Amino acid sequence: MRTVKATAAAVTVAIAAGAASVAAGRLASDAALKAPPGRPLPTEPRLTVHATAAGGITLTRDLASLRPGTYGLAGDGSHAVVGPVLEAVPHSADTVVRRLERVTHGALEPGDKVWFTPNVHIGNPSAALGLDHADIDVPGELGALPAWFVPGVRDTWVITVHGLGTTREHPMNVLEFLNRHQFPVLDLAYRGDLGAPRSPDGLNHLGETEWRDVDAAIRYAVRYGADQVVLFGWSTGATMALRAAAHSALRERISGLVLDSPVLSWETTLRALATARHTPSALLPLAVRAAQGRTGVRGDRIENAAHPDHLKVPTLLLHGPDDTIAPWGPSRRLAERRPELVTLHTVPDAPHGAMWNADPAGYEEVLRRFLTPLM
Repeated sequence: MRTVKATAAAVTVAIAAGAASVAAGRLASDAALKAPPGRPLPTEPRLTVHATAAGGITLTRDLASLRPGTYGLAGDGSHAVVGPVLEAVPHSADTVVRRLERVTHGALEPGDKVWFTPNVHIGNPSAALGLDHADIDVPGELGALPAWFVPGVRDTWVITVHGLGTTREHPMNVLEFLNRHQFPVLDLAYRGDLGAPRSPDGLNHLGETEWRDVDAAIRYAVRYGADQVVLFGWSTGATMALRAAAHSALRERISGLVLDSPVLSWETTLRALATARHTPSALLPLAVRAAQGRTGVRGDRIENAAHPDHLKVPTLLLHGPDDTIAPWGPSRRLAERRPELVTLHTVPDAPHGAMWNADPAGYEEVLRRFLTPLM
């Protein structure tokens, strides 16, 4: 009898441990599958504001606060724009001073917790940039998808698609550039975004299903006058652009792809985000399996869309070796395999999805050279 009870107890413990492991795997997978738009990814550290004075802001010294370039600085109820590090300004050894370009919302006070974001602008194109725009709804398979349309005179439209942790405000970083070159721009919000339909399961599928919203945007653009479209995506938005270029019924209308920090291996990205949430390494395989089971995401579909032999149009890859969320190795290999179609622009010292922020002038010059033949 004691043996039976001991065996039953051991089985119960094993089942409980297995259930706990499965639950932990599901929780770890949430880092990618439930990444809320407009909130920092777990890889982005919280920094403390120590002081603001005379066009400068003093922040906790960290690799993030030392990044080159121009970034949004977001907090709970605040948003500002910071420029380069001001080395000549006196500061303590554990702080760094950056140029404070402007405070766009709220206020920054000593002790506030803030984080860097690639979103430099907030609001809409009219309020943030002074650009005429229309609020439109793109008919999608799950319902109406909100979008901003910024008019231009060209027959080639640019469709912009944000990625993980950001919103359609992120593409406003390049809207002034695209407007100067007279491209009509459709800046899309897709399933799961504020004002857009939710995915039936409420999860982010890392571009696996969301690409159909890009397909809907292509159909909208063609219906309203676009002869050709360029798909411009960041992070998982770049993945969505690749999938649309491979599978859209209107893919012959796609004349080019601009892919910033593309997620070409969803497993690598999921592991990176789960690790940033302090998931033990032993649970990472469970997180991957949980994500696959919950969403049906299959890595081979993304890899198939990005296979060198399947690229049909000129493609600009903007990526950096310091991207810890979507490592740039697959981008480099893609460029090496299809040099006649793919241009790789490497941006050092730039975090995921922030290639423009690290070097705005260089980024826009590469973009100008790429887009000129497609105009």
